[in-house]
Amino acid sequence: MADNCRLIENRELQESLYHYRISPGMDLYVLPRPGYQKKYAVFSTRFGSIDNCFRVEPEKDLTILPDGVAHFLEHKLFEDEQGNVFDRFAALGASANAYTSFTQTAYLFSCTANFEQNLTQLMDFVQDPYFTDQTVQKEQGIIGQEIKMYEDHPHWQVFFNLLAGLYCEHPVRNDIAGTVESISKITPDLLHRCYNTFYHPSNMALFIIGDINPDDVGSQVEDNMADRNYKPLGTIVRSYPDEPDMINQERTVQELVVSEPIIYVGFKDMVVGKLQGRDLMRREILMELLLDILFGSSEELYNELYREDLIDENFGSEYTAEINYGYSMIGGETSDPEKLYRRIMAAISQVRKTGISKEQFERHRRKVLGGYIRRFNSLEFIANNFLAYRFRGTDLFQLPSVLHETNREEAMALIDENLDPARHAVSIIMPDSNF
Repeated sequence: MADNCRLIENRELQESLYHYRISPGMDLYVLPRPGYQKKYAVFSTRFGSIDNCFRVEPEKDLTILPDGVAHFLEHKLFEDEQGNVFDRFAALGASANAYTSFTQTAYLFSCTANFEQNLTQLMDFVQDPYFTDQTVQKEQGIIGQEIKMYEDHPHWQVFFNLLAGLYCEHPVRNDIAGTVESISKITPDLLHRCYNTFYHPSNMALFIIGDINPDDVGSQVEDNMADRNYKPLGTIVRSYPDEPDMINQERTVQELVVSEPIIYVGFKDMVVGKLQGRDLMRREILMELLLDILFGSSEELYNELYREDLIDENFGSEYTAEINYGYSMIGGETSDPEKLYRRIMAAISQVRKTGISKEQFERHRRKVLGGYIRRFNSLEFIANNFLAYRFRGTDLFQLPSVLHETNREEAMALIDENLDPARHAVSIIMPDSNF
């Protein structure tokens, strides 16, 4: 094992993860899976759509970005002087992709052959930006069309309408791609400023999984980095607006071309921004348990709503916990959004009075653990989620031990704290009356 490598072993999951610290400060994680044909790599930077106000120490002045820069930068990196990067991955038998979220941008590929060449290609194109006035202007037109397309996407609109209802100031309320107006302000100089800040290796991480030799991969990545002459980067200081406890707007209704209405009910979590690391993961697990007890497909309420034709199999709930924002969301397509809304709120009110039984809590805790272990068969799940957890100061591999620490009393306390009717908003998409 190389000198710059630390072995992380998890007995419960029977996994051995190799963590390399690559100069000038990038984290490389390698998880060997002997016998697997597929290999998967994801190269991520902690730069998402909410990171639109920042400075790099020792700078004093903040750089303020128009909405959509992180997503725009993701698009631009796939085009360089050699042409389209997707074509070069395809020629090597790999499937490549990328995505931008609120908190990170990730570039990835999977393959069964030519792994070393594909890994070099991934690292090369992400670390070799190419921006000109002409290519930026061209991309503004492409992304502008994408933004307009999503304006008619019902599930996209109901989601962002909900976030705009929950949040008054926080940039999570804004579309990841920005607006046609905001991306018109993006220039090559602005892209280079963001790239040189957020795509510095010290702000990035690489996760690789498959039937591979960890030290061989470590050497390949180290050699790739060695000739790039990176200079040290000061600490990136992100600035976010103060978000009040109150919600912005309780109800939003929009008409679009849909066959059935869609409703999302959301609850704003104002405590999550004060938590980090293991405490943040613990809250996430407890909220997922609580929502599954309330609205999971194995519970009586779900089956009642299904029999009454108020929901279909896509009805569900989820909880999002990031370092500086968090929210719960419940909903789906329905024949009667007002009736479903009343039933959701009544279920929360009822469990506030009656509480959660010990049997319910233990059953759902076993369900969460079983689902987590099953998903460890997916290379994509492990790689993508490991880096997402790492960027918020937690460790995906610690989830089973944190889950074992949770108790019913903690979950019950979150009913009042995190499903507070005073901090809820409703987003509804109704069929367009003109159609």
